[in-house]
Amino acid sequence: MIKTCDNPGLLPIQSAISNMLEQVTPVVESELIELEEAFGRVLVQDVISNINVPPNDNSAMDGYAMRCEDLTHNQQLELVGTALAGVPFKQKVLAGQCIRIMTGAVIPQGADSVVMQENTEATGNTVIFKQIPEFGNSVRKAGEDIQQGQVVVSKGTKLTPAYLALIASVGIAEIAVIRQIKVGIIATGDELTPPGQPLGDGAIYESNRYALTALLNSFPVVLFDFGIVKDDKNDLKTVFEQAANHCDLVLCCGGVSVGDADYVKEMLDDLGTINFWKVAIKPGKPFAFGQLRGQLGNAWFCGLPGNPVSSYVTFEQLVTPVLQKLSGQTYSPTPHFVAKAACLIRKRPGRADYQRGQFYRDEQGELWVKPNGKQGSGIMSSIANANCYMVLDQDSGDVQVGESVNIQLF
Repeated sequence: MIKTCDNPGLLPIQSAISNMLEQVTPVVESELIELEEAFGRVLVQDVISNINVPPNDNSAMDGYAMRCEDLTHNQQLELVGTALAGVPFKQKVLAGQCIRIMTGAVIPQGADSVVMQENTEATGNTVIFKQIPEFGNSVRKAGEDIQQGQVVVSKGTKLTPAYLALIASVGIAEIAVIRQIKVGIIATGDELTPPGQPLGDGAIYESNRYALTALLNSFPVVLFDFGIVKDDKNDLKTVFEQAANHCDLVLCCGGVSVGDADYVKEMLDDLGTINFWKVAIKPGKPFAFGQLRGQLGNAWFCGLPGNPVSSYVTFEQLVTPVLQKLSGQTYSPTPHFVAKAACLIRKRPGRADYQRGQFYRDEQGELWVKPNGKQGSGIMSSIANANCYMVLDQDSGDVQVGESVNIQLF
């Protein structure tokens, strides 16, 4: 008999994502920056090329350029000059003539084809051709990569190294990008101790901020670290107001559960609004989304569970879409792949389960996956030593050996 979830009424994860994306509006302020500083930033407008790339017909290899039709009557041509990349041959290639040409050099007037040097034999001013080329052989045409007036990179694109090279190739040195998103991080809990300090009775070392800070490095953000805040209403209120005044988004780890000292939900009621609280995701059910009001401004708020695995998973699955929307990117779900279960995977219906796994290929090339040890929300090694999530649907139960499993690669 299939057991149902003990916590009915939880918001499905896709509904939670849709809710957040409907509420959040992108940051619109922009700035003009040098291309060298633009890695990871988001374009505010299309980049349009003012030139053709390449700007001229040029040679795809080292060899000899000639009129293709000349080789239908003769196997040898007169060598009349050389073209180098950046140093073109400025005369016209006439009937019966050829020039030495290097990769990237401009195809001179009159020539229409190139034969690679390995298929030729040069003696003095005579070149014997061992191959009759097709018209246009080894010639890269002007505008073959990019044409003048073409959109090179569309607005809303997060700039990768390849996009930076593409923009540089059309001669653009400065681009307009969305300003960096201001993100605040807060950790709450009387039990939390900074690494490097001695542990008191019942205390644990705080680790969530280190994971979140590293995860945020892949986004165009300015980070505000508000440190560890004890379970005190006045202290929380002060820090929340400061964060709201300085940030576009505030991430708070802990305090969103139902314990007597979990004050974050109460603070949201007092200082802002709660859009939803509790999502049908495992690990990470006590995830809160809303908005904080400050005296000088407002900030979107994501309350992450305190357990390190729950905090990590909810950041990747729920906070990432918010950051993409805020920074002007188009929300792009992480792709899933299909593997076969290498062993029995335990799953209880009621919540989407992001179990940590190890995928691998067998000798036949089949993709398999298995859980990476214990799956408790406090066992950070389950993520550190895994290479994927096994994404198990909300209503699914146990997965038998050999059955299909969706996986999301780290």
